[in-house]
Amino acid sequence: MRLVIIGAGFAGMYAALSAARLRDIRGASPQDLQIALVSPEPTLVVRPRLYQSKPETVTAPLLDVLEAIDVDYIQGSAETINTEARTVQITPAKGPRKTLSYDRLVVTTGSRLFRPNIPGLAEHGFSVDSLDDAVALDKHLHGLAERPAANGRDTVVVAGGGFTGIEAATEMPTRLREILGPDAKTRVVIVDRNTAIAPDMGAGARSVIEEALRKVGVETRLGAGVAALDDTGVTLSSGEHIETETVIWAAGIRAAPLTGQIPAERDNFGRLLVDRCLQVPGVQGVFAAGDAARAACDDEGNYALMSCQHATRMGAFAGNNAAAELLGFPTRPYHQKAYVTCLDLGEAGALFTRGWERKVEMVGDLAKKTKREINTVWIYPPKAERALALASADPERVTEV
Repeated sequence: MRLVIIGAGFAGMYAALSAARLRDIRGASPQDLQIALVSPEPTLVVRPRLYQSKPETVTAPLLDVLEAIDVDYIQGSAETINTEARTVQITPAKGPRKTLSYDRLVVTTGSRLFRPNIPGLAEHGFSVDSLDDAVALDKHLHGLAERPAANGRDTVVVAGGGFTGIEAATEMPTRLREILGPDAKTRVVIVDRNTAIAPDMGAGARSVIEEALRKVGVETRLGAGVAALDDTGVTLSSGEHIETETVIWAAGIRAAPLTGQIPAERDNFGRLLVDRCLQVPGVQGVFAAGDAARAACDDEGNYALMSCQHATRMGAFAGNNAAAELLGFPTRPYHQKAYVTCLDLGEAGALFTRGWERKVEMVGDLAKKTKREINTVWIYPPKAERALALASADPERVTEV
């Protein structure tokens, strides 16, 4: 029997760990149940940290962990899924394509930045969505020091006033001063079509965010969107033109396109609709988790967000359940009632909230300490020690906060 997991992000990593954990508990061997993880590289990109400087350092190797728990790593990109034949076609970096059969499939292909057809966005826009994007932005920012301090060189416009946009914007003044010098007249502007910053965070959290933006010197242009980009800067839908050499697009994500090959329902974000055990209804043998799935967290109408907090736990349940079906054991319904946010606010510290109503629990330096611990410890892979790694993947305990 073979269980195939596509994707080495947070959901894919925990799907592999959890499936291996159940296999071990039930006394099955790697020969009885082969678990294979497919991805271009055996690396976890710590995506929540890509807004920071030196993004090339925010990755973690997975090969030693996978070897420790007897999960086979298959290098390559999954290009085609045939759910009737139960096969995945894989394109390696070198060599011919190969076809991998599966008995159960877990789709954890993550998400991609949504880039609308705005004039000039493809040519002039940057992002912190992927490792390559973040590295390109970091290289561009360092290159600014070689240019004259004119024509918006010291100005950065961030399109998107949500979580990612706020973290990128509040980090930017420090990054710019480190590159351009402490006396540089830096300017950072968040642009968002909503009439309030962080529209999903609620009034209590929003007041903290607004004060932090003032403290670090980040401006906002609300109720306006980006209409066009060119060599001189960005033009807003309000007609305002902001001179800048750096525009960071942070205005929404969509599920990776591979989900479109599964013959099932998807939501407006391209996520596969799954049942409480994270199976894709009507498609035999297929599970989905992380940003690839729309899953109910509870019976109160809350659904998992496209975040690593939800991806890790969803991945653990999906991997466990896929393995459970193959080994003849009951599946477990996914549930995740606890929900927290920890928003980095640059030199203003951070904001920690709890619950779907975003009740503020910590702000400033105390929240910043928690944010650092989350970013550098909590979301990293476990050590490559078999017992420790398997124990970390108990679905009922993953991402308990």
